[in-house]
Amino acid sequence: MNADELTTPASAGTATVTGERADLLEVLTKHRYFLRFTTRDLTDEQAGLRTTAGELCLGGLIKHVASVERGWVDFILEGPSAMTDFADMTEADLKRREDEFRMLPGETLAGVLDDYAEVARRTDDLIATLPDLDAAWPLPKAPWFEPGARWSARRVLLHIVAETAQHAGHADIIRESLDGAKSMG
Repeated sequence: MNADELTTPASAGTATVTGERADLLEVLTKHRYFLRFTTRDLTDEQAGLRTTAGELCLGGLIKHVASVERGWVDFILEGPSAMTDFADMTEADLKRREDEFRMLPGETLAGVLDDYAEVARRTDDLIATLPDLDAAWPLPKAPWFEPGARWSARRVLLHIVAETAQHAGHADIIRESLDGAKSMG
């Protein structure tokens, strides 16, 4: 990872982005960097270790953030049909969601990071080219969403930023518990 990954959106060469969209890309890129930075110099085994009382590991956190970002971008493009209503989730859906939080046999940190980079490129391209950030869809049914609520593309992108920032903080705690390394300070 180099300094350009902190300051340059993955899609920087595809479109000139200014104003609100440039701000969204800059903030999201910064938080993605800090999340990825927590995995510097780690082995696959270390990336899969749980170092706190929780179930989280660094590789799993990055898998989860990539999955969430992918799902929300699908929502922006396709609407609520891109996401399963909570009440309709099967055991397989719940197991798949559970597996997002850990490194599975055969998974590598490099592979997880590559997948996240591809998700980021797709999101960055969408931010740069989406015709209308006000376009909105009704949210799927879930206990954590207000019934009947609608989110605009802008609101979804802000949620992706918040989710990424929150999990970058989680990752920093996990990394410090692993070997004392910190993202800052």
